[in-house]
Amino acid sequence: MSVSQPLPHDAAHLHVTGTARYVDDIPTPARCLHLAFGLSDVAAGRITAIDLSAVRAAPGVIAVLTDGDLPHDADCSPSAHDEPLLAKGEVHYLGQPLFLVVATSHLAARKAARLGSARIAETAAILSIDDALAADSRFEEGPRTYSKGDAAQAITNAPHQIEGTFEIGGQEHFYLEGQAALALPQEDGDMLVHSSTQHPSEIQHKVAHALGRPMNAVRVETRRMGGGFGGKESQGNALAIACAVAASLTDQPCKMRYDRDDDMMITGKRHDFRITYRAGFDDTGKLMGVEFVQYARCGWAQDLSLPVADRAMLHADNAYNLPAARIESHRLKTNTQSATAYRGFGGPQGVVGIERVIDHVAHHLGADPLEVRKVNFYAAATARAHDTTPYGQDVEDFILHEMTDALVTNSNYHTRRQAVIDWNAVNPVLKKGIALTPVKFGISFTLTHLNQAGALVHVYQDGSVHLNHGGTEMGQGLFQKVAQVAAARFGLPLEAIKITATDTSKVPNTSATAASSGSDLNGMAVKAACDKIRDRMAEFLAKHHQSDASNVTFADGKVCLGDHSYTFAEAAKLSYENRISLSATGFYKTPKVAWDRIKGHGRPFFYFAYGAAVTEVVIDTLTGENRILRTDILHDAGASLNPALDIGQIEGGYVQGAGWLTTEELVWDDKGRLTTHAPSTYKIPACGDRPDVFNVTLWDSENREDTIYRSKAVGEPPFMLGISAFLALSDAVAACGPGYPALDAPATAEQILHTVQKVRDGI
Repeated sequence: MSVSQPLPHDAAHLHVTGTARYVDDIPTPARCLHLAFGLSDVAAGRITAIDLSAVRAAPGVIAVLTDGDLPHDADCSPSAHDEPLLAKGEVHYLGQPLFLVVATSHLAARKAARLGSARIAETAAILSIDDALAADSRFEEGPRTYSKGDAAQAITNAPHQIEGTFEIGGQEHFYLEGQAALALPQEDGDMLVHSSTQHPSEIQHKVAHALGRPMNAVRVETRRMGGGFGGKESQGNALAIACAVAASLTDQPCKMRYDRDDDMMITGKRHDFRITYRAGFDDTGKLMGVEFVQYARCGWAQDLSLPVADRAMLHADNAYNLPAARIESHRLKTNTQSATAYRGFGGPQGVVGIERVIDHVAHHLGADPLEVRKVNFYAAATARAHDTTPYGQDVEDFILHEMTDALVTNSNYHTRRQAVIDWNAVNPVLKKGIALTPVKFGISFTLTHLNQAGALVHVYQDGSVHLNHGGTEMGQGLFQKVAQVAAARFGLPLEAIKITATDTSKVPNTSATAASSGSDLNGMAVKAACDKIRDRMAEFLAKHHQSDASNVTFADGKVCLGDHSYTFAEAAKLSYENRISLSATGFYKTPKVAWDRIKGHGRPFFYFAYGAAVTEVVIDTLTGENRILRTDILHDAGASLNPALDIGQIEGGYVQGAGWLTTEELVWDDKGRLTTHAPSTYKIPACGDRPDVFNVTLWDSENREDTIYRSKAVGEPPFMLGISAFLALSDAVAACGPGYPALDAPATAEQILHTVQKVRDGI
């Protein structure tokens, strides 16, 4: 049985030896040209003149293209057709591409791109949430609202009320491999594109549109990415389109990659949010009514902002039954980079909002936040009646009661919390904090038609298996998990399975590898394809031996039927010689999901994934510096397909989530220039930022829904476990005085120091 084994990543040996091939490692074809964008240095305005004579005269330059030189409409948007490849007379953010340089080398293209001169009549830039609200600059007319009961009345009637405002910063993806694409013109105007993308079918669609060709004229291949985190779901479109258009015009291969500074200046980030809240509750902390207003800063183009903001609303309850709730969402348009998908896709912003409310309630009552969390939990899966989310989905699989109890015991939470209190009583400078936070994360694309996947499987006559599916590998181990599924279906060792690069010519119309759905969707599609071939072989062998197909077994590299035993290779060869098809496609669509985003009601998620984390921290009240001392995590991966890979995802997700809320600060100046555009000014968590003690355990329980081998998605849910680090810092700050520690995120050293002073002043 190949599933459930803690096997290493399929490309681990390639990663550690530096031989794993990424787009920039593909041997450069003869006569290959290199591309770079010339960027706007103004955030908003109208282009009155542009002088590219110096660019055209620069060494190595072959061509310089503006929007008027493009043969067809070249739109990069994944949604609203509002992102031209090159500015069309107006600029909307500082860093927007104005022209495209085609040169003989990467360096020549970059140098030439800086020689362009654009005269832009500046207009007032809308940069902040406040600016957008004042100008009523938004992507939908008015806010969107989901509600359950009468929240305002419930809050008024409650014995206690709180209110507050919470600023939550964005986040740079900082994938190790930057955005990259390579286009190779084929005969008869066709195009082959190698792209570092989570969504090859979208690249195919956008390139075909820009070339004025049908999708069957464009083939997109993605072997692997050096990280994605959502930043390669739509942001790779511009590079692929640029390369394909230039390759078509010059009839030469064209390649483009962003250097890190350009990558950070051009591409979108996680949406930063402002959340205001009001809540009413009883003496135990039980919430009676909650109101949220979520303001999302979306940037200059729509991109994926609407579904991101929707998911933030859908996760405003997290693990808590809200009897009455009103969630209002504003999607604000600003002259900044177009915010885009990022691990969790809005869910983390929604979750951290309700966790702030719970923490505030506990502080108001002088209670342990854990007890307030538990009293508000959804009813257990074993309960006679199930609670319902604010959007109308029954929560049938809630397991956080038992998970939390187990984590409390295993982490020695209560003893450590008392030790933190004792420490703080005698240490005036260094203050400790501890927090336990849960996560309940919905799994499925909220755009229902995306919940589908395909696969193509070949069995060769020597018994080896070739496998292709629509998912992309970005380091998360998807290929290994899917290979394990195929090996299990055929009863073969993993070495017999070969997974090849994701390819739009093999599996069409694929969804992005996103929404934590890669293993769920593609695993089931591969299972369906393998089972078709296996059933054909079994039926043939049963007929060959005058028996029944149900008596044929595939295990340990053999195919057995009564006293007859074949190696899998022998069975494959015999099937081939008897003209049995050994190739099949598989298809899967997620059942049960039905969602009306306009009404805000339905079942957007097939199931929920759960987890909980306890984090202990220490802060220096004189400087705001802080450290994560210890983290204990218990996470629900269902019946894990590969525990080693899943634990790696949980560890990485936690650290990335903690980084979002602590060190990763994006700063724009008053002209709209991103000032934190390089590793020297943007602080992602490093090895020294991980917890000194880091305990991760998988919850041993199958998924109650019929997923691939009863496993659960594990890409995004662990990200929100990092919220425990943020609230542990808040707990430490609370030890400094009587005021509520209304930390904003990210809780940098400066933010902590500022909040310590406010708490001491009782503000």
